[in-house]
Amino acid sequence: MREDVTIPTADGDARGFAFMPDDSGGPWPAAILFMDAPAIRPALFDMGERLAAAGYYVLLPDLFWRAGRYDPPDIAKARAGDPEAVALFGKLRASTGAERQMTDTEGCIEFLDKDPRALPSRIGVTGYCMGGAIALRAAGTFPERVVAAAAFHGGNLATDDPKSPHLLAPNIKAKVLVAGADEDASFDALQKDRLAAALADAGVDAQVSIWPGCRHGWVPADMPVHNPDGAERHWRELIALFDGALK
Repeated sequence: MREDVTIPTADGDARGFAFMPDDSGGPWPAAILFMDAPAIRPALFDMGERLAAAGYYVLLPDLFWRAGRYDPPDIAKARAGDPEAVALFGKLRASTGAERQMTDTEGCIEFLDKDPRALPSRIGVTGYCMGGAIALRAAGTFPERVVAAAAFHGGNLATDDPKSPHLLAPNIKAKVLVAGADEDASFDALQKDRLAAALADAGVDAQVSIWPGCRHGWVPADMPVHNPDGAERHWRELIALFDGALK
């Protein structure tokens, strides 16, 4: 079951989507699904519904809401240099950033607090592509609320940027699962090792790896690099993580 929702934030009202199991039970453990760069689209709705079917209240915020209403950008056209697609993609990406993403996350947590169908005291977060960094940043920014954090084919998780998510490792209390993409310059072996070391030094219960044969963007079914076996492994490991921390 999917509902279109409005998520109040300190910057204004964000667009969002809530997913719940089809049965009339509840309340359910709460999870936030952080989108990838190709933006809100049916493939993400499918993912929200699948996670909800595992027994979760899932909140999917539109992190590009500040850019106004939009049709999802055509990533293939953007990669090919189509001016219109490139311009839209750039506009959407420019509408968010580390601080704004945490403002939106705070709004999501407050939204979950107010919905009696959610059990918000212990929250799980999962993110894809750019959402992977957001999931780790959320765990480090809201450590009293986020108890499980997963990042799949995330990029720039442990860089020299002063806002790099790995620098928040000392704050993280969540159990962490990071699965990087194979042959991905945005999260290579050096970043993997740096992230794993930061989490280990902070005493975080974490699993950090790069999955062979899975390319950047392998989970959503509409991506050209979608890997069905890798996506199913992702579901198994994600649900096991959430079940262990939230149920």
